[in-house]
Amino acid sequence: MNVLAIPAFVDNYIWMLEHGDAAVVVDPGDAAPVERELAARRLALGAILLTHHHADHIGGADELARRHGCAVHAPDDPRIGATTHAVRDGDRVELGAIGLTLEVHAIPGHTSSHIAFAGAGELFCGDTLFAGGCGRLFEGTPAQMVTSLDRLAALPGTTRVWCGHEYTVANLAFARAVEPRSAAIAARLERETERRARGAATLPSTIALEHETNPFLRCDEATVRASAERHAGHALEARVDVFATLRAWKNEFRVAA
Repeated sequence: MNVLAIPAFVDNYIWMLEHGDAAVVVDPGDAAPVERELAARRLALGAILLTHHHADHIGGADELARRHGCAVHAPDDPRIGATTHAVRDGDRVELGAIGLTLEVHAIPGHTSSHIAFAGAGELFCGDTLFAGGCGRLFEGTPAQMVTSLDRLAALPGTTRVWCGHEYTVANLAFARAVEPRSAAIAARLERETERRARGAATLPSTIALEHETNPFLRCDEATVRASAERHAGHALEARVDVFATLRAWKNEFRVAA
């Protein structure tokens, strides 16, 4: 199975899973670039997977589903009108057209009904876990997001992470501010900056790489806790407080020109 990145809008990725003459797409916020790839590759669209209700992730789903007559697997959320198959935590989605089965993981935090699809060494996690970062908390709490990130972080280290946006360089600049002495973060930032300079995607990441370089998965690390406490100006008793401090810090963080 091949996974193709289809750029959309400013920094979104629509993921196309391709096998033989069939395809499945994840979070098609725009139908037009998907249609172009399907035509260019002579593929039949077998299904659509949606991780959450935001327009930049679902905007093209209804048009694609009507045109191709395919199923739309999405969270059980009335805000997603294109849904044909509402899925919940623990459900298994059988994608026979491409020979793949994915398990549904409930991962609230960015939104209340956010889900991820995982299986066969792949993770499609929308806007919850990013390369080097995590999503903003629009509808959930820090405790919910910590639990959701823990769940994704428990997947095998070799799992490939396909997230919804090209935020990696900015996320790693923040990670370096949190852990300025980390050689792993410095090396990854240099590598990903070079990739972006030549127009290449920084994804997929892996769960192992996120454990090593993503501050939001490293709230138990002494260096991360100390940095968060310096930023907060006081001791942080609980792990969730470290996470909440980091998330608030990231919200206001600006990369130096």
